[in-house]
Amino acid sequence: MKKIAGFLSFLAITATASAQNNNMSCCAASATEAYAMNASDKNFSAKHDEPLPFHYLSANGKDITYATADGKTAHGWEVKAATATPYYLFVIHEWWGLNDYVKQEAEKLGKDLGVNVIALDLYDNVVTSTREDAAKAMQAVTTDRATAIIKGAYAYAGPKAKVFTIGWCFGGGWSLQTTLIGGKQAVGCIMYYGQPEKEVDKLKTLNADVLGFFGNLDQWPSPQVVTEFAENMNKAGKKLFLNRYEATHAFANPSNPNFNKEATEDAYKKVLGFVKERMK
Repeated sequence: MKKIAGFLSFLAITATASAQNNNMSCCAASATEAYAMNASDKNFSAKHDEPLPFHYLSANGKDITYATADGKTAHGWEVKAATATPYYLFVIHEWWGLNDYVKQEAEKLGKDLGVNVIALDLYDNVVTSTREDAAKAMQAVTTDRATAIIKGAYAYAGPKAKVFTIGWCFGGGWSLQTTLIGGKQAVGCIMYYGQPEKEVDKLKTLNADVLGFFGNLDQWPSPQVVTEFAENMNKAGKKLFLNRYEATHAFANPSNPNFNKEATEDAYKKVLGFVKERMK
């Protein structure tokens, strides 16, 4: 039965995608591509209620097209801050694609934080509304293309841009990889129940702190994988602000039967604090 995906907190109900990576060639591929295989798991798919139709009208947001590192172009959605600032937030959609729910949440985040926002489109203009189509789209993402899209977004924002990243599930794993790709331009990573990078040598290249939110009742990723991530971040000498809730997958999604309002509100407050502290 379909439920209203009233995402307010941009849940990322979704499954994860495949890969990506950047200058560090295999940086993201193994982690994100392996996670994308969850799309074939009926239990994983069942955790994501199909969204009802929704159209978001924004007075400030606009669709954009920018050049990518592979000689093509990419689609995104941008909202400029009311006051000029070098700070950006790259929002990575969940497995449905860059739909209007994502745009709504992206604009809310931008307003609350006072930053420019670009919602990246790793599906190249494919938006889905069924589990079957979402699974296909997520598994169709390639490391090379996603990397080109992400690099193109950094180039579009400009060399002086200071970039935070955020994503849920599929987007959560890609949020971490986008921060890895950003190098010194990346100033903070936020990931909600996304696939962690497992290679310590890759984590050593991080130039920003990571804020993570995970459910102890989740299996995508499991509590064991999250614990390993914390250990690997420690080995890499990087800061991980880890938050674990007695909640399951997509707990921040209001349309999910297992939506955890208390955990979602706590996480959102921490997101605002994490970003604002690094903008001082």
